[in-house]
Amino acid sequence: MPWDKNAAVTHADSHARRHSTGNCARYVREAIDAGGVVLGHTHYAKNYGPVLAASGFQPIHGVPQKGDVVVIQPAPGHPAGHMAIFDGANWVSDFKQLHGLYPSPAYRSARPAYIVYRHP
Repeated sequence: MPWDKNAAVTHADSHARRHSTGNCARYVREAIDAGGVVLGHTHYAKNYGPVLAASGFQPIHGVPQKGDVVVIQPAPGHPAGHMAIFDGANWVSDFKQLHGLYPSPAYRSARPAYIVYRHP
């Protein structure tokens, strides 16, 4: 099944909670699966870069587009890192991130490294 970023984003948006549940990697992985790309599993969000690359996602630079996925390295108090998918307006993980790419004040303060991936 080819990559359908619209299906992935629709799944992410429809399953997003009001606040974080601490399960960003699972929610984003399930959204990507709904878009037709089945990812392998890894326990921590911070480790999903190689899994995305093995599934055809490529690192990009520049303005995010609908269906792009970000993997963010850990911030203080958040050792697992973070993962989200861009719905064209907001980053969505297990919740809609209305404050941008970084999901919480700890991330916005620390500004850890991240990579944005896009499936061709």
